[in-house]
Amino acid sequence: MGDLLLVRHGQTEWSRSGRHTGRTDVPLTEHGRAEARGLVPLIRGQRIGAAFVSPLQRARETARLIGIPDARVDADLREWDYGGYEGVTTPEIQRSRPGWFLFTDGVVPGPPDHPGETAEQVGERADRMLAKADAALADTEGAVVLVAHGHFLRVLTARRLGLAPQHGALFQLATGTLCRLGTEHGRPVVAGWNIRPREE
Repeated sequence: MGDLLLVRHGQTEWSRSGRHTGRTDVPLTEHGRAEARGLVPLIRGQRIGAAFVSPLQRARETARLIGIPDARVDADLREWDYGGYEGVTTPEIQRSRPGWFLFTDGVVPGPPDHPGETAEQVGERADRMLAKADAALADTEGAVVLVAHGHFLRVLTARRLGLAPQHGALFQLATGTLCRLGTEHGRPVVAGWNIRPREE
């Protein structure tokens, strides 16, 4: 069975400033576009069997810029719904909730279109996405690419490794990077993390 290749979208104004960006559909910055284009040599060197992308424009544009314009859009790849913390930075949240940490403390409810998700709910979406990725891996030769968002992909990695969703906290993930989840002796492993092209 092939590997899972995880691509976090390039930088946005909100990711640059540390604002929690869940369902808000913000575009890439020029730097974010450059980050995505920089991944082309890494993607081109892979045999791709299937690709999926979040419906949000920052992920879809990243998929196009890395050379996978026909990736299948899947809502399960959306970012964590931050509810009432949408657009707010961690230091701002910690002013009223000292020591707050997303993976263990969760979010407060937001408006109807941003009700918020628990780590367990994000983990359920990740499990559904992994089942779809595994079905694609069984049907094709090559790797399956998932183009999505930082916190979601961290939870998905934890679930792939058999860990609770909260353990996604262990996998810091930068914008515009490639990660590889593979197997060793039939067990899932992290085979590469936060990969960027070598700087000449």
